[in-house]
Amino acid sequence: MSELRPTYSRQDTADVKVAPEDTTSSADQKLDPSSLADEEAAHPAPLDSGSSSCSPSSASLRNALLVSPGGRDHDDAEEDSKWTTTRPELWSFYAYYVGNSGLSLYNFAPIALQNLLTLAATSPTPDDTPRLRFAGSDRTVNSIVLLLNGISFAVQAFLFLTVGSAADFGRGRPYILIVSTTISVAVGFAWLGVTHPSQWMTAAGLYVVGLVGYQISLTFWTSAFVGLARNLPSVRASASKLVRGETSAEAHVSLDVMERNRISNVAFFVCSVGELFVLAVIQGMLVGVGANRDTETNTRALTYVIAFASGVWALVALPWFFLEKHRPGLKMPEGMNILTAGVINAWQALRNLWTLKQSLLYLVFFFLMSDALNTTITQISIVQATLISYSSTTSNLLLIVGIAAQAVGIGSFWLVQRRFQWHTFTLLRIVCVFIVLLTAWGMVGNWTSRFGFRNKYETWLYQALYGILVCPWFSVSQTAISEVAPKGLEFQFFCLLNLSGKSASFIGPFVTSAISNRQGATESTPFYFLFALALFSCGFLVPLDGRKARLEQKTFLDRRARM
Repeated sequence: MSELRPTYSRQDTADVKVAPEDTTSSADQKLDPSSLADEEAAHPAPLDSGSSSCSPSSASLRNALLVSPGGRDHDDAEEDSKWTTTRPELWSFYAYYVGNSGLSLYNFAPIALQNLLTLAATSPTPDDTPRLRFAGSDRTVNSIVLLLNGISFAVQAFLFLTVGSAADFGRGRPYILIVSTTISVAVGFAWLGVTHPSQWMTAAGLYVVGLVGYQISLTFWTSAFVGLARNLPSVRASASKLVRGETSAEAHVSLDVMERNRISNVAFFVCSVGELFVLAVIQGMLVGVGANRDTETNTRALTYVIAFASGVWALVALPWFFLEKHRPGLKMPEGMNILTAGVINAWQALRNLWTLKQSLLYLVFFFLMSDALNTTITQISIVQATLISYSSTTSNLLLIVGIAAQAVGIGSFWLVQRRFQWHTFTLLRIVCVFIVLLTAWGMVGNWTSRFGFRNKYETWLYQALYGILVCPWFSVSQTAISEVAPKGLEFQFFCLLNLSGKSASFIGPFVTSAISNRQGATESTPFYFLFALALFSCGFLVPLDGRKARLEQKTFLDRRARM
């Protein structure tokens, strides 16, 4: 396919042509149509249209692929057809992401918080660094922001272990998304009342609650894309052919995986384009209120922006709330409830990982790289805010550059993947090279003042390069989970992987907060740790092998079928 098509119709999905998936061990090879030939030869499945019989191995794989709405046990075809993904539902899914893109609580709220902390901090101190009393110690502004990030991610990890099971059981996931979105929007409007440096503790509380609400909303929204992809007309038609023996399990998997990649990437692309329109309006607002006139006006302008972006979020979320089909999940097992199921679910997924070595490799990699990248982004944001003196107008212009670059990056990576039929792991390895280089860029600032996020021009360069070369991580890393998760257990593994990401994301900020708070430390010092962490995590990505992962999954599914 030579172009990115951000639209869906029954005709589009019916005509999708997908090359088989790469299962060779080389990261640089294209998708190989005979990737599982040896394994399939050992357990051949008849493909004649008049028979649906399979060997035990093929049957277990086929049954795992024949799932209803959200990756669940297959139901009656006619009853199940009401869950077919429609174009309005899919586009409402894309539209929600424009609001939950993070402009309010992930981009502007940290700047507003850091601005208030800087204005409230006292000086001089022994090392002539402004500090505030927080959590029992006199801390630098950077240390407080990093510590608050760690606290927010710790809260998220706890919530994923408890209410996170709602993504798998029953029909509760959409309602949790509605509640978390409502809380997040309310926090965004609450920022309007926090405009004085003396209110920095209130700002810190709003920041933590807002970040938790934003991340919970993002995760519960993301978890819907597997069900959307699986219920596309083209995927459902392929599943029907699989039942009749008219197609192979591998061809069906390839179609399913590529449609997931398509939905994930198109969602990111549409979000980027939508954000650009929102940021253009925000720029007009900032100019209109004269945000650059003085510090007080700039502080108020930041709260206006947060509230406006929150209002946009509420507006674009409504179509998804009304159009999403509340597809049924698993039945809650006896003796479990919504609070205990999450812990048991995570434990079962961990037990499965010992027999799924490729999944375990990805878990460790994802844990470490998420920590390195999330903390790096936070650290760079802190440095960037300082370099631009917390200017709301400059922050917005930087975001416009970053989001435009993000759209180019996501679109380009997706077109390259479709053109050369690259495996998801291949793209992931390429993106991780740029993540390591990003941490190295910051580390250079320890040795020279000419480079290493020490100059204002670097903030513009960072936004452009980050958007094009690093942002694809957020799409590719999520899609890669489906490569290491046995079919039918995707939600369980999504929960585990996201939990590991959140757990990692509060460890990194705590470490870098301690580093930043040491006397003599500079804003570049934490990058030593972040560079080493990113480089180390890549060691677990290199041996990941698509063919081995698929064979391990078939063995695992065979074992489950015999139990």
